[in-house]
Amino acid sequence: MRIGIFGGTFDPPHVGHLIAAQDAYSALGLDRLLFVPAAVPPHKQGVVSTPAEARLEMLRAAVAGDPRFEVDDVELRRPGPSYTVDTLRELRRRDPSAALTLLMGVDQFRDLHTWREPLEIARLAEVVVLTRAGVADVGTPLDIPYRLVPVTRVDLSATEIRRRVAAGEPIRYLVPAAVESIIVREGFYRGAAGAAR
Repeated sequence: MRIGIFGGTFDPPHVGHLIAAQDAYSALGLDRLLFVPAAVPPHKQGVVSTPAEARLEMLRAAVAGDPRFEVDDVELRRPGPSYTVDTLRELRRRDPSAALTLLMGVDQFRDLHTWREPLEIARLAEVVVLTRAGVADVGTPLDIPYRLVPVTRVDLSATEIRRRVAAGEPIRYLVPAAVESIIVREGFYRGAAGAAR
């Protein structure tokens, strides 16, 4: 069983996340791809404002009906900061025979040396860096083996989605319709400029 792990805050999940996950799933021949929302990301403490339960609901809505993808709340059930090494240990404990593949972006990989136990992360899982086609080297201060997987790049970020909602700009087609419905229903990301449309 080859399992991909795609972590992040997903605040909110958007089509860029789903496209990258789809490309990685296909390129790597994965059997399952787990989206793992972080409870308290160590590098973003105090930044994430949307409650974990709401981000979990949005993520589940985003992947509903796609048998390739699952959402795992392992980090939301664990107190304290969401360290990737702890998540990988838990997933390894659950299924010792699974081949774990950790998916990350170039910026995450370049910061991997600042994460808790980066060498142990590389021991527990194959490290796969999702990047644009044509990028040959992503560079990291650590001597960690990694594999590059080019994915379709969409110039979109969760920060931009939140900005658009706060400004009253439309987000249709940028997030799955079910995610947009939750954002509107709950009034997430609204600012003085207006509401989600």
